[in-house]
Amino acid sequence: MAATEQVFAEDAYARACEARVTHAAPGAIQLDRTVFYAAGGGQPGDSGILKLADGAEIEVMNTVKGEGAGEILHLTAEDAALPANGSAVTAEIDWARRHKLMRMHTCLHLLCAVIEAPVTGGQLSEEKGRLDFDLPELSLDKGEIEARLDQLIARDAPTGTRWISDADLAAQPDLVRTMKVKPPSGQGRVRLLDIEDIDLQPCGGTHIKSTAEIGAVTVRKIENKGKHNRRVNITFKEPA
Repeated sequence: MAATEQVFAEDAYARACEARVTHAAPGAIQLDRTVFYAAGGGQPGDSGILKLADGAEIEVMNTVKGEGAGEILHLTAEDAALPANGSAVTAEIDWARRHKLMRMHTCLHLLCAVIEAPVTGGQLSEEKGRLDFDLPELSLDKGEIEARLDQLIARDAPTGTRWISDADLAAQPDLVRTMKVKPPSGQGRVRLLDIEDIDLQPCGGTHIKSTAEIGAVTVRKIENKGKHNRRVNITFKEPA
């Protein structure tokens, strides 16, 4: 199957797009282009609907990467209607859920800037997120971390994405903060998220335009997950 054009990679605020079906099988539909983010890097895949030309709707319960390079699969119920190959659809994400994921994902990048240590793991959902850091001593202070996050959020720093070649990334290994998950290489270039004067690192996820859009957060707890693993959990203070 052919690669799917990733509309979300260039415009994280795109809520819908027109597309055509390139392959449909029970439980999975592929499009030539999509606004649906495929699960990866700790960020869940998008949910939403596919609207057909006759007005019918197919619920997309999750979005994942296919086996081929650049393939994105929209997961549906096994008994969902199968649109014909080549048929036109409107792909529309659950924007309220996506926006929360964008806010939390961006906040985790701020957490990387606050805690200067390699990242050993991470995960996020609509209301909470966590990062694991390679730290031998449990010397993290919840109040201090939360205060520094508040400062960075209040700075209203703009975010942006740009691309770097595989060769340039290899020459700048300090850009990669994650120990276990490495940026995808072999395609010639890697996408970077740049939070002005705060954080710069490879990331293929979706993010908000400015740190102020994150809103108030709290450091819920810090956990000892092993000799060199400290887990920092954050949540939104108020449901958005």
